[in-house]
Amino acid sequence: MTIVAVIPAYNEEVYLRDIIKKARSYVDEIIVVDDCSDDATAFIATSMDVTLVRHDKPLGRAEALKTGFREAYILKPKIIVTLYPNGCHNPDEIPKLLEPIFWLQSDVVTGELKGHEAMPVILIDKNGKEQQTVVEEAFYLSESRYAGFSAFSSNTFAVLKFDGTHVPVEYSLLKDVQDAGLDVKGVEVSIFVSDEHAVLHERKIGVVIPAYNEEKLIRITVDGIPPYVSRIFVINDASTDSTAQVLESIKDPRLHVITHEINQGVGAAILHGYKRALKENMDLIVVMGGDNQMNPDQLPKLLMPIIQGKADYTKGNRLLSKEFRGGMSKWRLFGNSILTMINKISSGYWHIMDPQNGYTAISRRALSGIDIDTLFTYYGYCNDMLVKLNTFGFRTMDITMPARYGQEKSSIKYSKFMFRVSGMLFRKFLWRLKMKYMILSFHPLVFFYTLGMILVPIGLLFGAYIFAAKLFLGWPVSPNSPLLDALLLITGIQFTLFAMLFDMQESDKAMQDSETDVRGVVWN
Repeated sequence: MTIVAVIPAYNEEVYLRDIIKKARSYVDEIIVVDDCSDDATAFIATSMDVTLVRHDKPLGRAEALKTGFREAYILKPKIIVTLYPNGCHNPDEIPKLLEPIFWLQSDVVTGELKGHEAMPVILIDKNGKEQQTVVEEAFYLSESRYAGFSAFSSNTFAVLKFDGTHVPVEYSLLKDVQDAGLDVKGVEVSIFVSDEHAVLHERKIGVVIPAYNEEKLIRITVDGIPPYVSRIFVINDASTDSTAQVLESIKDPRLHVITHEINQGVGAAILHGYKRALKENMDLIVVMGGDNQMNPDQLPKLLMPIIQGKADYTKGNRLLSKEFRGGMSKWRLFGNSILTMINKISSGYWHIMDPQNGYTAISRRALSGIDIDTLFTYYGYCNDMLVKLNTFGFRTMDITMPARYGQEKSSIKYSKFMFRVSGMLFRKFLWRLKMKYMILSFHPLVFFYTLGMILVPIGLLFGAYIFAAKLFLGWPVSPNSPLLDALLLITGIQFTLFAMLFDMQESDKAMQDSETDVRGVVWN
């Protein structure tokens, strides 16, 4: 018995990957119909090796479902499951939809959300008159975003019209089935992601947006900020285009513009945004770029771990899975991977990847607990933040999300960037060792790191001398010299590896201790 899942999608990069992974356990084939999305939806579907059908222009959910069913008919399925990737339909509930059809108890099974009252549906006839639908109200959920999680047996395929003109297509499909004298059954289901917006509305959330010459995209970025955000702090870093005029024309009452007369760099812009957010007592502060490359729909994924006490600082991670690296060039990926390794050593957060991802969220407690006045003002500010957070014992968490590259092209010169940031990270690494393991506390790993940093370079230089003296200069070399050099290198490497191990253990311990402390925090 072939079971096919049809997933209509429009800009659904947030949950699509997780929905597909779970749905695979219950269906034979998955068809994603991309209704002309402009985010990473199509790339994720392709990377997940499912059937992808793309519309050249947005046609709406009714046409997307129609396209998906038409594609599914080719596979001659016995059951088609409709599943939306908006976080409301839980793939783990698919067996509940399938069972009544397996036992010939119903032709269509649709999900009902526990704890939500049914929503009455009014149909409008061709003359514009309202008619009460004959479909039982129990089959409808209280909000349309929850509807549409249904399983259709092959008995229904011939009667489905996909008419979403006067009523949402989810409801009209069920009416088509009942009008044909077929059976419709409702079963109770849960949602994939809990409704987080109510919790988010209870917090004072500020979004900091550094902007330099973003006249084309700053309005789109600000307009996309969700309503649960209390303040939007845009820092105009001495833009030379019409960014200031565009900001003046935005009427959003949450918007506060901070203007730099002289360009001070993205780090300085974020620093001033942070200070303003603390001054206005924001509970949570998010950093987003002004180039619309950071999807505001991802905000709950960054904020909820902090609200739930699982982290003090969260950040995006585009490197964890291949599905989320779409649009990232090989050179950019290589450079980011190198910086990830350097950042692990420098910051002490060995579980953190993609340190250059600037889509972050931080609690007021964590931001107040570090010295933000000395924040690095170049593009490496995010690396500096991680060093400071580790030094003072705060917990960080990576949040997987896709890369999103639009109209903006990066102006970073990577050779200069790598050189400058690497130097900064080495200085910050030494500062962290001094501050965390000598001033705030003490740990002998400082001596291990110090000996490693002395012995390894000496071993390398001594080895180079032996090699040059023997092969190029013809100087006599003692037979014991290579042994001494090997001893220096091996000992230095061992000291360094032991220091890294102790550093990992101390960071893990600090994060666990911080977790215990955070459990007592009360959010006002």
